[in-house]
Amino acid sequence: MKLRVYGNNIRLRLSKTEVDRVRNGKSCSNQLSFPNGNKLTYRLVEGTDHAVSYDHDFITVVLREEEVEVWANSDQVGIKVQLPVDSENTIGVLVEKDFQCLTNKEEDQGDFYPNPKDSH
Repeated sequence: MKLRVYGNNIRLRLSKTEVDRVRNGKSCSNQLSFPNGNKLTYRLVEGTDHAVSYDHDFITVVLREEEVEVWANSDQVGIKVQLPVDSENTIGVLVEKDFQCLTNKEEDQGDFYPNPKDSH
């Protein structure tokens, strides 16, 4: 699972195995380790309502079970939600299937979804 943060937006990209894991009610997580020993863990879980939280070096994204089921079993690329932070601000959450890159072939992409723009 890949994490991208831009401003007040979080995007997670999941491989086929990770999508299946979440669809089957299990959490999916990954970790970023820093040289000083600190770690940031980010995880995706199913739940009854959308949520995002940060607590003690854990970012947790919760997606509705029903939406995960539809997303995982279709050609739908992602699930996008805006959640309130306070009376004036929101946080954007986008969870997507990870597609094979068309140009950068350096990482193992065997578990990624076929890129719809690939003509081969």
